[in-house]
Amino acid sequence: MNILDQLAEHARERVALAKRKRPDICREAFALPKGDFAFERALSGPELAFICECKKASPSKGLIAPEFPYLQIARDYEAAGADAISVLTEPKWFLGSDEYLRDIAANVSLPCLRKDFTVDEYMLYEAKLLGASAALLICAILDEKQVKDYIQICDGLGLSALVEAHDEGEVEAALKAGARIVGVNNRNLKDFTVDTGNSRRLRALIPKDVLFVSESGVKDAGDAQAARDMGADAVLVGEALMRAAGKAAKLAELRGTP
Repeated sequence: MNILDQLAEHARERVALAKRKRPDICREAFALPKGDFAFERALSGPELAFICECKKASPSKGLIAPEFPYLQIARDYEAAGADAISVLTEPKWFLGSDEYLRDIAANVSLPCLRKDFTVDEYMLYEAKLLGASAALLICAILDEKQVKDYIQICDGLGLSALVEAHDEGEVEAALKAGARIVGVNNRNLKDFTVDTGNSRRLRALIPKDVLFVSESGVKDAGDAQAARDMGADAVLVGEALMRAAGKAAKLAELRGTP
């Protein structure tokens, strides 16, 4: 199996265990007040939006942040003008945790994306209970019917669905499923190579009324400007911010502001 297959398989194992511990999660999630789709509203402004990531490690880079004061990082992002925060909750390869998302969502006013490998609707209910405003749906591990069904569940919960695609076929499937936000990943999740031209190639396939997010590979102001030039609504930035000693200064650099 490639890395993505392993991530998906481990997610299925996690869900199976969680279901035994908390079988009534669907009822719990729908008992909460419906969300207001804050994530997609945050990406809908006239300027390029920045989704800033809290990520301790990755399969391709290993340990990125040995010191990981995740709550302070999220607060730094908020103070620096981030539009949303992406929080890794995948525990094995990314060293993420549900606790990180719960704490950040409770203490920061920005909408949070649960960045995980959604393989079951159960994980959407988890996202809601953890305080997320959005969930990630990856076309490479879901079929078109699953994506459509999961978007409908997100709609019922008031969550935004960021539907991630990597090639033409996946973009088509995302749009057919009714995605309102399509993220094009410049990182191939099967081998973790990065091609920043991937977003540019696929941009023309995505209608203007669908929010478009360019994910991965944004390292400097030039990369951010390239995203603006191609008509991206937002960029998702992870490693460049996580490796920066001064995250506020790095975000200002990416935004092109003093």
